[in-house]
Amino acid sequence: MRHPLRDTRGRRVGGKSTTREPIIQESVSSEREYDPESGPGPESRHDSEHEVEPEATRRTAGVAESSRANRGWWDRNADEYQVEHGTFLGDDRFVWGPEGLDEVEAELLGPPEDLKGRDVLEIGAGAAQCSRWLAAQGARPVALDISHRQLQHALRIGGAFPLVCADAGELPFADASFDLACSAYGALPFVAEPVRVLEEVRRVLRPGGRFVFSVTHPIRWAFPDEPGPEGLSVSASYFDRTPYVEQDEEGHAVYVEHHRTIGDRVRDVVAGGFRLVDLVEPEWPAWNTAEWGGWSPLRGNLIPGTAIFVCVRD
Repeated sequence: MRHPLRDTRGRRVGGKSTTREPIIQESVSSEREYDPESGPGPESRHDSEHEVEPEATRRTAGVAESSRANRGWWDRNADEYQVEHGTFLGDDRFVWGPEGLDEVEAELLGPPEDLKGRDVLEIGAGAAQCSRWLAAQGARPVALDISHRQLQHALRIGGAFPLVCADAGELPFADASFDLACSAYGALPFVAEPVRVLEEVRRVLRPGGRFVFSVTHPIRWAFPDEPGPEGLSVSASYFDRTPYVEQDEEGHAVYVEHHRTIGDRVRDVVAGGFRLVDLVEPEWPAWNTAEWGGWSPLRGNLIPGTAIFVCVRD
């Protein structure tokens, strides 16, 4: 089994280069797994001769284990993701999910002309293409990601905005620092305590601030992760919240994803101190013929693949 959200944050290799020194602000609580001077450390470096396919299972996984596993997974796989999905995502587009819903059309953060001068936090930024688009609208974005390697790709592509390596559950910013926050498949699907992230986002937002985030549509957890006809039959309980875990031979998690039902997500938003003002379920557009993990035109025309939550901090 391969869970669909593994294919959501790729970026293009070969974008605009930069000659400036790498400047990635590190949160003191961020447990980096490698030295940026020498690359991944021994625990996260690929070794093609000895690489063993991780075992996929469903079991409990707490906050620390989930954070550690996913930081390492994204560091190891950032390059591959950027090669595989960069053409679809681009370097400076704001795409909410595999359906291709673009913020230019959706305006979930508000009209583009209203973004000028706004302080915006992007959580789970990857190579920061959403932040790059926001900067082009005149906003002042900050791109945050748990993966140092993803942010190195953001540096490679370029952009005059801060990059911060930190866990979304411990945002290294002062209260009321931002007007808006956004997350396109970042952080929320991978954390064991989503309310903790939502509370942190609320803390750093100013009153009236908006937080918009997209995740795999919860109904997808009931179906196999297959883009073809075999992925159209229910194979698991929608109500089984047991995390999806990939683990090594010693049982250590190397990738973790957490399932929440629609009701759970709504309750999390409320518990985090937000007011939910919209829930968007993008339909699969006719122009999009791409398959991306378990997403495909076949499945996209029958069941939703993405859920986008639009929340306001009163």
